[in-house]
Amino acid sequence: MLSFAAGKTYVYKYEGLLLGGLPQEGLGKAGVKVSSKVLIRAEASTTFLLKLQDPQLFEYAGIWPQDSFSPAAKLLAALNAQLQIPIKFEYANGVVGKIYAPAGVSATVLNLYRGILNILQLNLKNTQNVYEMHEAGTHGVCKAHYMISEDAKTNQIIVRKSKDLTHCHERVIKDIGLAYAEKCAECQQVRSKSLTGTATHTYIMKPSDAGAVVAEATVEELHQFSLFNTITGAAQMKAKQTLTLLEVQNTAIAPIGGDYAARGSLKYEFATEILQTPIQLLKINNAEAQIVEVLNHLATNNMDVVHEDAPLKFLQLVQLLRVATFEKIQTIWDQYKTKPVHRRWILDAVPVVGTPVALRFIEEKFHAGEFTTAEFTQALLVGLHMATADPAAIQHTRLALSPKIKAIPRQWREVVMLGYGSMVAKHCAEDPACSPDLLKPIHDLAAEAISKADIFEVTLALKALGNAGHPASLKPIMKILPGFGAAAANMPMKVQVDAILALRNIAKKEPKMVQPVALQLFMDRTLHPEVRMVACIALVETKPSAALMTTVAGAMDKEPSMEVASFAYSYIKSLTRSMAAAANVAIRMLCPKMDRLSYLSSTALHLDLYVSPVMVGAAGSAFIINDAAHQSCQTVVAKLVAYLAGAAADVLEVGVRTEGLQEALKRTPAGDENADRMTKIKHTLKAVSSHQLLQPLEIAFANVDKTFIEQESIDQAVQPCRTELPSNIPSPLLAAEIRRIIPTAVGVPMELGFYTAAVAAAAVNGKILNLSVSTSIKYPNLIFYYIILLIPFMVSHFFPEHMEMYIYGVLCHVFMRKYCISTGLSCKACVCGCV
Repeated sequence: MLSFAAGKTYVYKYEGLLLGGLPQEGLGKAGVKVSSKVLIRAEASTTFLLKLQDPQLFEYAGIWPQDSFSPAAKLLAALNAQLQIPIKFEYANGVVGKIYAPAGVSATVLNLYRGILNILQLNLKNTQNVYEMHEAGTHGVCKAHYMISEDAKTNQIIVRKSKDLTHCHERVIKDIGLAYAEKCAECQQVRSKSLTGTATHTYIMKPSDAGAVVAEATVEELHQFSLFNTITGAAQMKAKQTLTLLEVQNTAIAPIGGDYAARGSLKYEFATEILQTPIQLLKINNAEAQIVEVLNHLATNNMDVVHEDAPLKFLQLVQLLRVATFEKIQTIWDQYKTKPVHRRWILDAVPVVGTPVALRFIEEKFHAGEFTTAEFTQALLVGLHMATADPAAIQHTRLALSPKIKAIPRQWREVVMLGYGSMVAKHCAEDPACSPDLLKPIHDLAAEAISKADIFEVTLALKALGNAGHPASLKPIMKILPGFGAAAANMPMKVQVDAILALRNIAKKEPKMVQPVALQLFMDRTLHPEVRMVACIALVETKPSAALMTTVAGAMDKEPSMEVASFAYSYIKSLTRSMAAAANVAIRMLCPKMDRLSYLSSTALHLDLYVSPVMVGAAGSAFIINDAAHQSCQTVVAKLVAYLAGAAADVLEVGVRTEGLQEALKRTPAGDENADRMTKIKHTLKAVSSHQLLQPLEIAFANVDKTFIEQESIDQAVQPCRTELPSNIPSPLLAAEIRRIIPTAVGVPMELGFYTAAVAAAAVNGKILNLSVSTSIKYPNLIFYYIILLIPFMVSHFFPEHMEMYIYGVLCHVFMRKYCISTGLSCKACVCGCV
């Protein structure tokens, strides 16, 4: 049994090393080293004191192995007072319990103590020499494999313990910027993993009167990360700890005066590293002065063309603003808010900062009337996307629910409300036990709108709840579903469809709650076919079992609606790879009868590809819902998912609804049947542009209709200073920050980060068109313009010629017409032929 004798102080020599980089010699590496004497003494039968003596900190940044570690004098000076404070910990039978420390010991220093105590975590069994068990540690609860042997000659006990840190219960990990990502099942099935971690512990123990004593301990931990197959090499983070017994003394350890409060267990505690940026692009001495310098550089050197260092400078500006106080940001804003170019750079950078300070700035400037509606909407949307969803950020986000928001135009208010829903989703991803009270104002809004039959408000509430995806929203949504709520009879079919679509994110979290609702809607043959087809989409999100899919297949075998049968069958058939067991059972029951359905019927398509050697992939889904009465397409929804580094994220979701278009085309004189394709496309465009028939277009739950796109919001925003604007407007098109922080054995965090920024300038002729109005809650919108251009080419293979022209025409008219005219681009440049 492992123990420390009462009345004795055990003096150990400790060294902890952490080094990261590529494994080859001659390349740059970075790391830290901690060395100290460690004193351990029993205060009570199960309570012990731990004190560091002569602690030293070193840092490494150079070419390995030629360069050497250098003293980290500033870091040691900042932490030395805390490192001198003894801590207390519970210890019984080799298991570390609660840790106690005064309030003056920060989480950062306490994590260093945890790294030392983690060495002493030994679950020894007297009856077995080889065994496995789940063991708590700094990384969480991980499976540990023990092997114990005894050396009779030296009278020593050798203990070897190994851990797989990739698979741990309650794993300690912090993801930032990945709130919209989900675990990729296919990525995890392949042999190669993007991130792996292992730890091996070796102990030499000597028997004593009180029990076994650790004479020497060595811990080696290795983390490997690669975006691609590890055969080609991977970045490594190595940690090594040694603990060697020097002597046993009778000298006591005196705790400091004051209260010792419980500070948790061995589990690593995240502290200020969450808000720190690990890759410093510049040395920050005077944040305010440096902000002004970088801001002037961006404004001066990106007038006619974008300077090659603009993305780097933009990231520097973001880092500087991140460490600036609210008062400093306020001072800079007051200094430059009347200068249009500087103002634009500030408005692009502050939301990307993503801190509560940035959200407070946006909130106060909006209430002070210093932002236009367009500026406020864009700033808040980006700010919500980039912000860490902590309680302080959530408090500032409640701005979206303030009465003043109701006074802004509907299109902008919708973007703000949907952004709030996404912020709640991010918060609940961080804290699964998040309170449903965050959504109570939207639940109340939905109830009031239902009582007044206000269709816009009902739809707005549904989409906000759909973005949040909180299980507590299921009952409010069900009030609008046919067969579940009395209000459904007074709601148009489109609202019922929106309500079902709002269930999809809830289905991912609580499939058992959503499954019976979606199944009942799908099986109810009295409902409109479109409602049933959308219910099929929600049902599949619940990952139904093979038994449930068999029930669905049995119902489809006698399905009277060809549209529903065709849609459900094509969808299930396309999922035979990703939902192999369940989908294959259903398909075997339905083939070959369903294969004879017309390709003009409603269809669901799903394609996916995962390339193991490079560990990347993509999946695309398209839902085409036809109007059975006219044999014409009524709704098209497309979705694109990307797989990278073991995670999956929605890249794009776009939908078009076109009620009344068939009648409009019939009323328009037909074009020459012998004309070429471009002439027919122009003819279709003329019919579409002559009628206000396009229903709102959904992009990631943000509506974009013709009126919205044609609003020249930057024209409004910069009207007072129009004469000072340059002909080229530079704008950061993409600024992403994705981080994963995990603890190491030493008690210092390891971080993987991905940062990217791009700056572009668009020539402006005549009136100004806002190219940076965010139409997506997740991603910058300009990328969508280019991705959407690919959609006609994908769907054209599944439509006859008149449908192909229709798709080309609608997408081009909605997305590109205004862009082409305002920027002076030719029709050829717009790909799909704008007129």
